[in-house]
Amino acid sequence: MIARIWHGWTTHENASEYEQLLREEIIPEIEEKGGSGCRSIQLLRKTREEEVEFMTIILFDSLESVKSFAGEDYEHAYIPVKARKILKRYDDRAQHYEVCEQRE
Repeated sequence: MIARIWHGWTTHENASEYEQLLREEIIPEIEEKGGSGCRSIQLLRKTREEEVEFMTIILFDSLESVKSFAGEDYEHAYIPVKARKILKRYDDRAQHYEVCEQRE
């Protein structure tokens, strides 16, 4: 299993709007585009003094599943235009890690 990790930061004023966009549009798009190889999506939020950080962790079955979702340049971050307008800054590249163990 592969974990795809990405970070984005926004202002305090835009944080709720961005979270809503993630929940209502972006995450459903990722689920649809990721197909059966997309196992789960976690959305994390951390309020800092100067900004609000968001992190997504998407679990895929394999690197091939990631490539099916993201294309051959699979590290390229998926950031829709609406999100780019709200975000203050963001990772241009997603990071990928092999999941060695997962407990629930």
